[in-house]
Amino acid sequence: MSELSWDFYRSFLTVLQQGSLSAAARELGLTQPTIGRHVDALEEAIGVELFTRSPNGLLPTDTALALKPYAETLAATTAALLRTASGQRESVAGTVRVSASEIVGVEILPRILGPLQETYPDLQIELSASDAIEDLLNREADIAVRMAEPRQDALVVRRIGDLPLGFHAHRRYVERNGLPETLADLARHHLIGFDRQTAYIRLMISRYSMPDINFAFRSDSNLAQLSAIRAGVGIGICQTGLARENPDLIHILPEAFNIPLGTWVAMHESLKTSPRCRVTFDALVKGLQDYHRYSTGT
Repeated sequence: MSELSWDFYRSFLTVLQQGSLSAAARELGLTQPTIGRHVDALEEAIGVELFTRSPNGLLPTDTALALKPYAETLAATTAALLRTASGQRESVAGTVRVSASEIVGVEILPRILGPLQETYPDLQIELSASDAIEDLLNREADIAVRMAEPRQDALVVRRIGDLPLGFHAHRRYVERNGLPETLADLARHHLIGFDRQTAYIRLMISRYSMPDINFAFRSDSNLAQLSAIRAGVGIGICQTGLARENPDLIHILPEAFNIPLGTWVAMHESLKTSPRCRVTFDALVKGLQDYHRYSTGT
């Protein structure tokens, strides 16, 4: 098989993700015929059909699904190559991709990264706010804020500390329903939590000798849960530091329930000489340390 253009694989992957030629064309800023030619060229090169047409769009064949992780690896490598090339200057310029959980990415990092970009206007930030862990060794991200200790070799890691989590509710909810006096009382309240009982929830119930939890408001998004707490829907778990910023949020049973959430900042050791990555890493460490001190009152 002759060497194929990366454009063919990129078009194939985008069609796979978007479900149609037209949607892939909009995503990539190309024409639909161009996307179609790329997919046809890839099918001809490998000698296998990649998509079948259906009323719901293009359906991937088994071969297409088997090729997907390799195309994703190519996409991640290409993005990392461009970020590295854009930053190989002495000045702080180019793109840094930062990975963080949904809550941290939305609620905490913008206040750290905004001032950083004011200082370095040529610095560009890509923020991946997702609870999925991106692979630093394969350069899916340059820097990651993790809530689990990174154990891979070849990483530069700084521990921030434990961010406290606790039950919180809006003042409106408390005025309507009163304050629980014990953990057992929570069974009579509207609780906000996940849409399925995970191993983490079972561990929490066992650790604090709590009754079986029946969540009145369920979501698989931590951000949606935080929004529900702020809206007065019920009692839910959130970071104490975020709750302290809102005078209408009341800390429920602070002495009886407190979960420490370990926090680390990590990047690949090969990036420590990169000016753009170094200043971003240092800014994240300092900003999160300040947030940790505020959260813990130290």
